[in-house]
Parts: sequence; C-alpha cells; structure tokens
Amino acid sequence: MNSKDIVPPDTDEFNLRIEGMTCASCVTRLERVLHKVPGVLYASVNLATEKARIHATGVQPTTLINAVQKAGFDAYVDPVTQAQLIDFSLGSSDAASSIAVAPASTSSAGHSLGQSRSLSSAWPVVLSAVLSIPLLIPMVAAPFGHDLMLPPWLQCLLATPIQFWLGSRFYRAGWAALKAGSVNMDLLVAIGTSAAYGLSVYLMLMHGSHTHLYFESSAVVITLVLLGKWLEARAKQQTVAALHALAALLVSEAIVRRDGVDLSVPIDTVTLGDTVVIRPGERVPLDGIVIQGESHLDESLLTGESLPVAKRVADKLTGGAINQEGVLMMRVTAVGNNTMLSRIIRSVEDAQAAKAPIQRLVDRVSAVFVPVVLLISAITLIAWAWVSGDWQQALLHAVAVQVIACPCALGLATPTAIMAGTGVAARHGILIKDAEALEIAHAIRAVAFDKTGTLTEGKPAVVALHGTTSSDDRILQLAQAVQQQGDHPLAKAVNQRAIAKGVMPLPASNAKALPGRGVQADVDGLTVWLGNARLMQELSVNTAQGASFAAEQESAGRTVSWLAVRDESVIRIAGLLSFGDTVKSNARHAIAKLGVLGIRSIMITGDNEGAARAVADAVGIEEFRAQVLPDDKAARVAELKKRYGTVAMVGDGINDAPALAAADIGIAMASGTDIAMHTAGITLMRADPALVADAVGISRRTYAKIRQNLFWAFIYNVIGIPMAAFGLLNPVIAGAAMAFSSVSVVSNALLLKRWRP
Repeated sequence: MNSKDIVPPDTDEFNLRIEGMTCASCVTRLERVLHKVPGVLYASVNLATEKARIHATGVQPTTLINAVQKAGFDAYVDPVTQAQLIDFSLGSSDAASSIAVAPASTSSAGHSLGQSRSLSSAWPVVLSAVLSIPLLIPMVAAPFGHDLMLPPWLQCLLATPIQFWLGSRFYRAGWAALKAGSVNMDLLVAIGTSAAYGLSVYLMLMHGSHTHLYFESSAVVITLVLLGKWLEARAKQQTVAALHALAALLVSEAIVRRDGVDLSVPIDTVTLGDTVVIRPGERVPLDGIVIQGESHLDESLLTGESLPVAKRVADKLTGGAINQEGVLMMRVTAVGNNTMLSRIIRSVEDAQAAKAPIQRLVDRVSAVFVPVVLLISAITLIAWAWVSGDWQQALLHAVAVQVIACPCALGLATPTAIMAGTGVAARHGILIKDAEALEIAHAIRAVAFDKTGTLTEGKPAVVALHGTTSSDDRILQLAQAVQQQGDHPLAKAVNQRAIAKGVMPLPASNAKALPGRGVQADVDGLTVWLGNARLMQELSVNTAQGASFAAEQESAGRTVSWLAVRDESVIRIAGLLSFGDTVKSNARHAIAKLGVLGIRSIMITGDNEGAARAVADAVGIEEFRAQVLPDDKAARVAELKKRYGTVAMVGDGINDAPALAAADIGIAMASGTDIAMHTAGITLMRADPALVADAVGISRRTYAKIRQNLFWAFIYNVIGIPMAAFGLLNPVIAGAAMAFSSVSVVSNALLLKRWRP
C-alpha cells in the first residue's frame, strides 16, 4: 500500500540510511521492527537505496535508530537538504564525470572519492581470491589426471583467514539476525561454509593426508559471494547516476548585486528578491525572472531539451541551467528546497525510494524464504545420509542448498528497475513522482487532454473585437480592468493588446473569479462581467446582438469572451473579444504516438464547441468534450475510466487539478501551475505533449524489466535449490550461481539506461 493512502498529511517523515542489509529478508525484518515502534504509522525499507522511510507521530529519530540497531543494523538520519545534496554530488564519480561543465574541483573530488571508495571495498575480494586460487587449482586439474593437491596444513592455512577474517561479515550479520529472532542470507552462507570448513578440519585431524578435504568449497564460496556483493554494489551505484547528475547541478555560491556591487556569496545567504548576476558559462544558481539581458540557456539535464532555450526580460529561469553567451540579471523567486531543481531531486529520490505495489508479493515470499531453505537443507542432509550412508556427501549437498539460495535477487528485482527507470526518465524530462505512478502508467488505455497550454501553446492573442454598445478601446479598457489581477492566458492576452493600443488602465474593485465561466469586478461605476456564453446565460443577458459575430469566430476555432456591464440595474452586452491560440507543432505527432501504443486520446475543455472541434481536428482527436466546467472535468474523467479502464489526465492549470486527481494517474506540464504538478503523478518538464507517450513507454519498459527480474529470481531458486538438493551441484558452482543471480538482476535493470524517447 502506498504511504499516501494510509498516512495523515500532518505526520513527521524520517529518512534513515541503513547499513548492513544483505537480502530481502533483512528488508522484511526491518519493516516489521519499525512498525512495532509506538507512533510509527508507515515504514518502507528499500534494499537498493539502503534507506528506510518512516511516517510517524510523536517519535524521535533516536528511537527509530535504536530500534534498527537492536535488529542488528546500523542507521543514521539522512535528511534531504541542499547542502547534503552538494556533498552527495562531490562524493559521486558518476555525477562529476557526467557533467562536463562542472567546476574542476567538483569533478576531481568526485572522481577521486569514487575511486577510493571502489578500491577500499575491492581489497577483501582481491585478497580472498589470491588465497583461494591455490585451493581451486587442484580441483580444476584433477579431471585432467593431474594431482596438485596441497598438504592439508597448507589448505587449512589458506582457508582459515578467508573463513574467519574476510568472511567475518557473514557471522556478524547472521548472529545479529538470530538475536533479533530472524534469519537472513548471511546466516545461510555462514552455516554452509562453516559446515564445509568444519568437516575439512575434522577429516584432516582424523585421517591426515589420506582423504579429500573441502577447504576449497568454503573458501571459494566466500570469495564468490564477496565478489558478487562487490559487483552488485557497483551496479547499484549506476542506478542512481541520474540523481547524482541532478545533484551536481546545485551550486554553492551566487553573484549577488547589492548597492551596485557584485558580491560572491554562499547560496544559502541569497534571499527572495535579490538580484543575481549570471555570467556566460555559469549555472543559474536559483529560480528567478530575467530583469536584464538576453541569452540562451542549456536546460538539457532539467527538461531533456537538447537545444538551447532563448531567454529575455520577464522569462523564467530555473536553477541548474547553464548560461551560454550573454550576461543575465535575474530577480530571485525561489530559494532552498523551494527551487524547481530541489523539488526535482526530491521527487526523483522519492520515486527511487518508494516501493511498487508488485513488491508486496516479493515481501511475502522473502518473509519465509530463508527458513524454508534451512528446512530444505536439513531434509537434504538427513535424506542423503539415510539413503547413501555417506554423511560427508550428504553434508556437502546440504551446504550447496544453503549457498545457492539467493533472496538477494528477489529483493533487488523491483527497486533496481524502479531506480533505473525513474532515473533515465528524469534525464529526458519526465519526472515520475513514485513507484506506484510508474507501475500504473504501463496500463494506461486512454488519455484525456486539456486543450489550452497542453495541446495548444497556451498563449492566446486578441485577434478581433466587436463592440455592440461600446467602442473597441472602451471594451479593451473594461476587459483589462476587470481581470488585471488575473494570471489566466486570456487575461494576459487582453493586457498585452491594451498596452499595445495605449489604452488608459482603469482601477477595479470587488474583483472575483467565477470558475469555469469568467470574472467580475466593479469598474468606473459599473459592474462588469467578462466570460463565456454560459455566464451570459446565468445573467439572463440578451446576446442576440453579438450572436452572429460569436458564431463566426467560434466556427473558425477561436475562443469568444462576452463583456457585459450593469448600469442602473440593467445588464447589457457591451462587446465581444475573440482570442486565437496556436496548436503546438508536435501535438498531432503526440496523438499519433499514443495511437501506435494502442491508447485512445480524448480532449476535455471548458472552451466552446467550435474552438474545441477545430483543435481536435488539427491534432487528430476524434472524441472531445467542450464547455466542461472545472468541477465537471473530474466527472468526465470518471466516465472515461468506466469505458476504457486505466485513464490518464494531462493538464497544466489550477482548473485541471480535480481531473488530475480523479484520473488513475495525472500528468502535468511543468510550464503550468504548481498545484497541477503537486496533484499529478507524472510531471513533464517541458511543454511537449509527445512526452506523454514517452512516459507510457518508459513505464512499460520498466514494468517489463521488473517482471523479467522477478521471473529470473524466482525461476533461479525454483531450479537451483532442487538441483542442489538432488546432488547435481557442488558448493563452489552453487556459490558462483548465487553471486551471478544478483548481479544479473541488477545488470538487466541497468539496460533501461539505454532507453531514449
């Protein structure tokens, strides 16, 4: 179950970094422990990210950490702050190397730290391999008639440090699990290799050099498991490369102009309204609006747009973009965790840390996996000893069962695919809020589009005026006044036309919005309404004088607004304004892409029938709903869900929020309002409707990888454990197979990084 379904919004959220987890059984045990803490409402542990997310009330972080430590793991609070994200980028070779324009210090620091960490974790594997090879050579040479067996004392000398020094992590983790009343993969490895080592010591002491020993089995198994864990860790680092790359876009300083002097100041000292100077080649430090200068910005790592974007006065800037040729001055509009980049990073991390609904099956299996394996191992030992009378061979078969069983592959199958899928999607401008959204999106069968700003440019212009009782200038003057505080695209169009015509602005009072219909205000002694035909009907106004003009404009695909005034208790039509919007050049291609995927496209708009039909015909949509009020959009979406099944809603405005919430998954344009983005499960970082099909595409690809991973993880154990039980695998081959299974699952997930829109 997703946390948003069971956790009240006013609860505290904690993120803990967990150290010491090795398999899916550890995840199950930790979640059970955390849920037992009084005040914890929800806890989700992710093996791939090695994090726990907890929602609780009245709980201190130290209480949670103590509970984790009692379960046998280490933990510490891992808050997501800008400073930490900067440190995170410095500590990642992936982040530094992927950003060509990153400061030299960042690149070198990230590379050196990444290399040192990699080397520091590799030495146990290398040393274990060096000690194991002399034990392995005789086993490889024996089938070819060569007897290269080492003396028993030398075999013991080589195997002992591997077993009790390099392999001590398995004893520690296994013992911690036992103390917590649970079992895990480390316990399987510890018991299995200890059995092989102990049998070898017993035979050496009892029979000297006259019998075969099994030191190579215990030593090589530990070496292979260590190698598998090292390869797995390296592969998991690549799954968060996108998050590293985003974190590397954060800057630590900004140039602020104060009292005419440019000062380089720490980023956390910049405040709202400050004037920031951005020179060519520098990153935009925070969000803001251009107040001086013109340039082109590289926003590729934020929006997936490969071409530079032109910026001029009044345009918005997003932190992390790279200024190319001109000097820009901007007024800061967002700082700290409120910037778009910080929200993107948080959203990507949330998606990568969350569990997909399909993971529930894995959690249920993992809870009983290791105990079942231990039971099968015991049955194997007893059965082989009873049938053959050879306790040595029976013990080796039982060891093989324990070694080949791998709950790691099960635990990694889903989260690694989620991490890789959401990461590559973010690189291409598709921001997926959580794993549930990613899983739902693969099943979409119909997409409902808003019109303005989604299929059209959302920048309408006044193309015609029609006065009935007032002049064109008077119509513009009243229309500008009644909606001068509005942020709607039509309000901006009226204001631009009024400024261009040099119309004298008038003050307005008692202004209020009439959702889905228009606006109302008192202007120059008159009560003025500006809105659609529905509003005129509610006001019982005679619209005969403007009917022919309205019909003509609407048939041409334009939006018509009626201007009504009340003077001496009589409401009359003063005039009409006609607005024209441009269909996005790639909108038809976007609808066609969805059609190829077998997805039906529908348009839902509050605009008139003529304007809706014109846009629908232009983009290739056969089904549309016109003149739909914002509150009714949700009802239309509910109807579509009954007809088609899983339905997505695409919009960008405040009035789209109810429909976005009503859909199985909402898809918002980042060029729209914040409320639309907060409501949606997927945000498209550039206003390109073709990204809708791409979002479905990456969701389907990721879900396919999850199913592939789970299939191979399950089938591996279904086939491997019986083979080991029936004596068809020796412990060395079983150890190699176990190591390979985890690495193969992660590597398969990493193939998602090749995805392109």
